[in-house]
Amino acid sequence: MTEPRRQRPVGRSLFEPHPERLAPDHPRRDAILAAHRAAIVAGEPGYLDPDTGLFVITAAEHVRRGSCCANDCRHCPYR
Repeated sequence: MTEPRRQRPVGRSLFEPHPERLAPDHPRRDAILAAHRAAIVAGEPGYLDPDTGLFVITAAEHVRRGSCCANDCRHCPYR
C-alpha cells in the first residue's frame, strides 16, 4: 500500500472552517469554534462536538496527517 500524497492546506486560518462545513449562522457556531480552538491549543487531535457529541478532528490534525481523507470533515484545511 502506498502512502497518500501530501497536500497543501488552502490559504485560510486553521481556526476558520469552510462556510459550507460550518455555516456562519449555525446556532452553536461559537461553542463549536471554541471547542476546536481549545483542542488545537492543547495539542489534541480532536474534540467532542458540543452540538452532536461526536468526535471531530481538528484542522491541525488534518495538516499533521498530510492529506484530505474525503470524508467531508468540518475542519478540513484542504477544501
